[in-house]
Amino acid sequence: MRFGLIGEHLPHSFSKELHEALGRYSYELIELTPSELGPFLRSGSFDGVNVTIPYKEAVIQYLDALSPRAAAIGAVNTIVRRDGRLFGDNTDFGGLQGLIRRSGIVLSGKKVLILGTGGTSKTALAVAAAEGAGTVLRVSRGGRDGALSYETAYSEHADAQIVINATPVGMYPKTDAVPADLSRFSALEGVVDVIYNPLRTRLCQMAAARGVPAAGGLYMLVAQAMLAAEQFSGTAVPDPEYERIYRELLNRKRSLVLIGMPGSGKTTVGKLLAERLGLPFVDADEAIVRRAGRSIPEIFAQDGEAGFRALETETLRELCAAGGQVLATGGGAVLREENRALLRQNGLLIWLDRPLEQLVPTGDRPLGDSFEKLRALYEQRRPIYAAAADVIIPNAGNVEPALNAILKQFAPP
Repeated sequence: MRFGLIGEHLPHSFSKELHEALGRYSYELIELTPSELGPFLRSGSFDGVNVTIPYKEAVIQYLDALSPRAAAIGAVNTIVRRDGRLFGDNTDFGGLQGLIRRSGIVLSGKKVLILGTGGTSKTALAVAAAEGAGTVLRVSRGGRDGALSYETAYSEHADAQIVINATPVGMYPKTDAVPADLSRFSALEGVVDVIYNPLRTRLCQMAAARGVPAAGGLYMLVAQAMLAAEQFSGTAVPDPEYERIYRELLNRKRSLVLIGMPGSGKTTVGKLLAERLGLPFVDADEAIVRRAGRSIPEIFAQDGEAGFRALETETLRELCAAGGQVLATGGGAVLREENRALLRQNGLLIWLDRPLEQLVPTGDRPLGDSFEKLRALYEQRRPIYAAAADVIIPNAGNVEPALNAILKQFAPP
């Protein structure tokens, strides 16, 4: 084994496909228990590895030398074997710094709260200092190691301007979790979350809902990997490669989610879109029918709308865990806040906006089997679609203009 990633639980890591996208070497995922860490590092069976949770600090005792940056931070995420000796570095620094600068979030002179006290929080502390932050404070549940408790942060530092989440809270599969209550910070200007799976954590979604710029960790993942790849291969990675690989990874992990009224063309456009992009197409209503073993009219007749909506949420929770698909939702899927949060995790919400006069009632839609019902739904839901959508695509006739408008914006480069 030449290169890879070591950590405790790695089934959902993006690192293998990310490194291999450069075409320079093969890359493996190596899950290690704490007792296996030392023997593995002493084995001499690798040329270079990246390090993730929970070993960024634990590996240091096994290394022969550290870069000045890794030594100053006290955490290592990249190990290279040189002439039989293990050299540790921290490319997370460059990755996080690159993410912050790319997002346009400015730390200079600002009060910054860093959530967490682990290895990644130490990197965030160093980056904040390098970016000229005014006051930098770490926050943890226990308030240990010089960190504030969350209650102290809320009561004494409500004027914090930047929050950086350096904890795994909110990471897949526990995507409902949120590390902090952003509503307690009245002067918030930016949120950075190092988590990249899901693409938009609940923390980032909550920031966006308040109009606060928020950045998830996918670009940090790419940038730190490219910096590590330079050490693994001994060859620089050109700047355009960073953006190319980031875009390719984003397009593989992000879903295009079609929302809109019944009869607005979500299924028709969705199937064509999936075919053009080479992605799987998923119809949420069909998934609900398979799950229930009953048709939608039968579900409404037997369980009522409340029963259907509960089943819809369960189905969306399962569907939205995966990215890289075109997902057509039912007309009422975005009515629930819980559903909107699920869809946004790994999805870009596209509202197909068809004029009311072009919507056609059908008998298989209990809430839209007459034009009068459709009109009432349209008036009720239109502002909800508008608020939920990341982008609005008119679909007033032939599907080709709508399809091409989506492809123009979101097709891979």
